[in-house]
Amino acid sequence: MSMLTPPGMGGKKFRVTGNHYPRMRRPRRRRKALAALTVTSVLGLLGYGTLQLVDVFSGDEDTERTSPATSGRPQSGANCAPEQPEQPTVDLPEPSAITVNVLNATSRTGLAQATADALAERGFTIGEVANAPEELDGKVEGPGLLLGTTAAEEAGALTVLATQLEGAETDQNRPGQRANTPESVDLVIGEEFEELTAEREAERRLAELAEPRPTPTEEPDEADAPAC
Repeated sequence: MSMLTPPGMGGKKFRVTGNHYPRMRRPRRRRKALAALTVTSVLGLLGYGTLQLVDVFSGDEDTERTSPATSGRPQSGANCAPEQPEQPTVDLPEPSAITVNVLNATSRTGLAQATADALAERGFTIGEVANAPEELDGKVEGPGLLLGTTAAEEAGALTVLATQLEGAETDQNRPGQRANTPESVDLVIGEEFEELTAEREAERRLAELAEPRPTPTEEPDEADAPAC
């Protein structure tokens, strides 16, 4: 009898019969741990995917909530630039309050009278109509020369008359001029004169002069820029 023979069995031999054989099974604890780990991994993946979807669909809302326009934070730049104060409406004299002396400095005859008649139709008061004095005769190269006193310039008389003749030069207190009051000006017709500015265009320029304009102001430094 072999030393490996269990006691009580003597020397009997045994055979395993049938179609079934014993199989080794894994311990139940390892199976449970593996299942728990699998479930945890699946839940983690699902949670991460859900967060990604939430970020995609809520991205625009977050951007809108944190944008400078809606966040309430101080802004700088063009959106918070201070408003430009407007100058008061310019008080210009009416054409009827301006006396115009029309002087012809060219060799073309009848030009002074025709121009004076056209200005009268536009409401100006006509003073003297004559040839230009010797110091101006043949010496005005442009369309015309507007002469008046400094007071006429300040009162706006020269400005109003300038709307009637494009390209005309302006001068104050020049020797030989006939205008000597704030309400009178000289229109000296030059060699390049063809005709007065079209009446509608002249009216448009007068209207623009009467419109209030923003008062120019210095731009503040970035450190002094107001918060808005």
